[in-house]
Amino acid sequence: MIGRLLAALRKALNPGRVLRITPVGRVYLLLTVGIGLGALNTGNNLLYLVLGLLLATIVVSGVLSERVIWDLEVRRLLPDGAFAHEPFTLRYELTRRRGQAFALKVKESGSLDSGGAWAPVVVAGQRVVVRCLATAPRRGPWALKAVEVSTTFPFGIFEKIRTLQVADSLLVFPRRGFACDPPARDQNLLRGDTGGSRHRDGTADLADLRELAVGEDARRIHWRKTATTGKLIAVEREREERRQVTLKVNEALSGDELEHACEEAAGQTTLLLKDGYDVGLEVGPRRLRPGHGALQERRILSALALAGYGEPT
Repeated sequence: MIGRLLAALRKALNPGRVLRITPVGRVYLLLTVGIGLGALNTGNNLLYLVLGLLLATIVVSGVLSERVIWDLEVRRLLPDGAFAHEPFTLRYELTRRRGQAFALKVKESGSLDSGGAWAPVVVAGQRVVVRCLATAPRRGPWALKAVEVSTTFPFGIFEKIRTLQVADSLLVFPRRGFACDPPARDQNLLRGDTGGSRHRDGTADLADLRELAVGEDARRIHWRKTATTGKLIAVEREREERRQVTLKVNEALSGDELEHACEEAAGQTTLLLKDGYDVGLEVGPRRLRPGHGALQERRILSALALAGYGEPT
């Protein structure tokens, strides 16, 4: 019981609200003060009436803006990954249980650089998804802890801001497009389980023609030879040998040296994969076997993003 009372007291003393005066509000307050001074000096009842209306508008503005941001829930919809120093799309899902909310702005609190997302209206029971562009000034894991929801509804005199605790994590890859020198190529090639420079059962040049075995894939049939000989003839092709590169990053580096090494490795990975190489990575205790494709690129970028930050949790 005492704990609940203390929690309620802390919430009352620190409601998580910030009230800012807008440029329009400054003009409005100056006008209100001027009319108030004029009413005191002249005793004009009409000025008292206007002053009362201006003060009542301030009270109404505070009450309505509080109702707008009170019953509001926010959920982040994060991308699979982002690149440092490069804008990416950050989305928010807004919901509320009762009533309606108007003129909402949602932005990150004290983490990513973001201009915020704008939601004209949020109706109870409906999910509204808004998006904005955000930028991470560095690579690595980002702990996103809070979101700011603000509104200038209804008159634009004040901006009321509420901070919501919404915990998420985002992995930011190294900056793209940075590569100094091409890496040294490994001499060993991917040749399957045995050695030799030519291997069959691949997709490269024609190696041999033979009769199709029972149960063998019909896609191997060479139809022209089959029509000529009257027998099902299968095609054997050489296996394509892929060139292999393993990139190495010294995790003992620090500061800008480590950042440049990670950025260079990320740029080389993209270029090598486009050229048809199988790319692997050694960074600290992490070892990635050479591979190709978009999934391998993501593995390498994730390992580079975590370089210097320890093992992922």
